[in-house]
Amino acid sequence: MIPEGLSHRATPLVDVYDRPLKSLRLSVTDRCNLRCKYCMPEEDYAWLPRETLLTFEEIHQLVGIFTEVGIDKIRLTGGEPLLRRNLPALVRMLSQHAGIKEIALTTNGVLLEEQAQSLFEAGLHRVTVSLDTLRPERFRALTRRDTYDRVLAGIDMVRKVGFPSLKLDTVAIKGFNDDELVDLVEYGKRIQAEVRFIEYMDVGGANEWSLDQVLSKAEILAALGCVYGPIEPVRENSSAPAQRFRLPDGTVFGIIPSTTTPFCATCDRSRLTADGMWYLCLYAKQGIDLREPLRLGALDEVRARIRQGWQMRTDRGAEERKALEQASARMRFIAIEKLRQDPHLEMHARGG
Repeated sequence: MIPEGLSHRATPLVDVYDRPLKSLRLSVTDRCNLRCKYCMPEEDYAWLPRETLLTFEEIHQLVGIFTEVGIDKIRLTGGEPLLRRNLPALVRMLSQHAGIKEIALTTNGVLLEEQAQSLFEAGLHRVTVSLDTLRPERFRALTRRDTYDRVLAGIDMVRKVGFPSLKLDTVAIKGFNDDELVDLVEYGKRIQAEVRFIEYMDVGGANEWSLDQVLSKAEILAALGCVYGPIEPVRENSSAPAQRFRLPDGTVFGIIPSTTTPFCATCDRSRLTADGMWYLCLYAKQGIDLREPLRLGALDEVRARIRQGWQMRTDRGAEERKALEQASARMRFIAIEKLRQDPHLEMHARGG
């Protein structure tokens, strides 16, 4: 038995393609207070039953087991993670694990102003805020909510509190925000945040994704290059999904090109849903149940499922989706009917 707070790193856990298990995206709720068209376009969903959601103590216990096999980075996600009551308490618990080097949070920012200080004091290291437009009317059309000012207030509070790192994630969509790339970069400069443009991904099934809406990495670089001049790649050894670039004035921004340039070969992340289903790939249609053995007290079975699951991992979901383009078969990932039958199949349930 490994004492709490310690991690066993003698045998790093790798999959079939020698990819290590290093990063865990931890969903704390499948619910959200926005209804973004590219993610949760419907008003009503089949929510995970509340009694199935992991308690903070159960999450803490699972993370301890994950550190034994190499996990050292945690990202809290949702849904919208700040909807989970008393989230700073969970951050404080997770920070007790000596094996965890970084606890990060991805949020839509609506509730961030009121929680940023307590999250910082609890030990949260880094914040990423989703911000797809700087135009209030577009924000309202995209999210079907009138909370744009609250998001900006939350971003301001992150800087005031003193978080050393702030990132802004923007899903780049043709015909929607492709004329705001420069505006977003300039906004990032003003608030000392790194902007990351994300290619529109065909995950879930309710978002009616189509390839002609994808603003590619090449198109993003071309558009910014026309304004700023030569853009250089940042050379670094990292398994992070974002490819980083530097403008002539030194400003760094990122692009996550999952749709046109999948990074499956170096992917070291997995996803744990709020009710304890473990997914080895964003595109995985089946997960591994960790809640059942955990609640039975069968911790060795939890360890076995994690070890066996990752060692047998062959997932290269984004590459497989990309390959479908040659046959013009890259259609909707999951049918709406199946989504209604299994809420885990929507990305908001697994921390997309």
